[in-house]
Amino acid sequence: MIKFLKFIFTVGSLSLCSCAAMFNQPLERTPARVGEHSRSTKLLENLPEASFPVEVAVYNFSDQTGQYKPVENGSTFSTAVTQGGTTILLKALEDSGWFVPIERENLNNLSTERNIIRNTQQEYIKNLDPNVPPLPALLYAGLLLEGGIISYDTNIVTGGIGARYFGIGGSTQYRQDRITVYLRAVSTTNGEILKTVYVSKTILSQALDASFFRFVKFQRLLEAETGITQNEPGQIAVKDAIEKAVHDLIMEGIVDDIWGTKEGNQLDEKIAAEYLAEKNKTESIELYDRIMVDNKHKTSIGLSGGTTLIDGDYSTQKLSYFSRLELKQRLNKYLSVSASFGFLELSNGEQFSNRFGDINLNAHIDMLPRDDFSPFVYAGGGLVNEIDDINPKLTYGDTHFKMQFGLGMRYRITPRFDFNIFAEQNVAFSDELDKLAQGTRDDFYYAFGVGISYNFSPKFGWKKKADEPEIVE
Repeated sequence: MIKFLKFIFTVGSLSLCSCAAMFNQPLERTPARVGEHSRSTKLLENLPEASFPVEVAVYNFSDQTGQYKPVENGSTFSTAVTQGGTTILLKALEDSGWFVPIERENLNNLSTERNIIRNTQQEYIKNLDPNVPPLPALLYAGLLLEGGIISYDTNIVTGGIGARYFGIGGSTQYRQDRITVYLRAVSTTNGEILKTVYVSKTILSQALDASFFRFVKFQRLLEAETGITQNEPGQIAVKDAIEKAVHDLIMEGIVDDIWGTKEGNQLDEKIAAEYLAEKNKTESIELYDRIMVDNKHKTSIGLSGGTTLIDGDYSTQKLSYFSRLELKQRLNKYLSVSASFGFLELSNGEQFSNRFGDINLNAHIDMLPRDDFSPFVYAGGGLVNEIDDINPKLTYGDTHFKMQFGLGMRYRITPRFDFNIFAEQNVAFSDELDKLAQGTRDDFYYAFGVGISYNFSPKFGWKKKADEPEIVE
């Protein structure tokens, strides 16, 4: 009974942790509903009113990928993305309020119906009021919107994690696909392409499962499993990308003064500035959400601290502390050199404890210099100088040469400030760092620390003021 209760508790806990959708399983038919909004729908709804809506025509905005939906054993004859891109685009243009969409996709149907109306009126003119005006002329567009869905990339990111212990386990898997949309505005007066925008959207698929497999008693095997799979609808992803493309096209037109808001130039300039700031931030994010931040400063000063651990001739090891001030100069995108001065303590408990000052010269290699997160490695040489703790007035004792190497991770908070975490090993060229010479191996110690650095561009030299006369000898 106790084992059965454990099973119920385990499976219940895994179900609760895996997904809340477990309690919203589709067990019955549901009525039709209004279509869901995408994340970009609010962008269109929150746009200010246009000074004058522009008539636009869309003849075709279709799937240009030519791809079929992938399955495990190949592909099917069902297309990977929706073929109704034109309809989605027309709805987005209407929702924005900045355009007057004109029917052009099925122009033959419209022309045929107008011919039927015209012929019917002529055939039965006697029964009609002679004052009835003829059919009005069709609207013509000032802009043509062209483009389409030009890419559908599957499995750009896949991964998962799982664990199993004593017959109880769970796992999760995920996959990301990506669609790409291009949209361009063409002037009907001269055929000039006024603007082109490019938008991409990822499609997420997830699978979560939990299982229980165990012999509860002799010849009695209990097995149970639960799980759920969620796939982001491809049509919602296409709708999101197209709506974002329409929004960005409007913003680009405001920036280039092609059109504007009803409120005037002041609001136009504010919207343009906000859009350009967001665009610059977005353009710094590359594939796989890698945030790129250019570091225009070649010099930095940093402060760090952490713990030390000596590995010498005593068996007892005790964590202690260190602090360090560092000046670094970047030579190129990847390579930097630094000089630092530090203060540290090494301790073996009651057997040995002393304080030291160290000077380090290092060469650093930044693996991903433009990423916000980047691993780095460094190596170099230096001195570690003993400080005599017995004398109240600090006096310096023996000096030992050493070399050090380490690795770490850098996070760029802003272009000015970096946060660092690192681990290093310091190898002394002496076996008397702990005042005990024993064995053939020299003493060394580890340092584990965190730090923050400030990036700047120093200005050296004397500059002549604009109104200061030049000295001629």
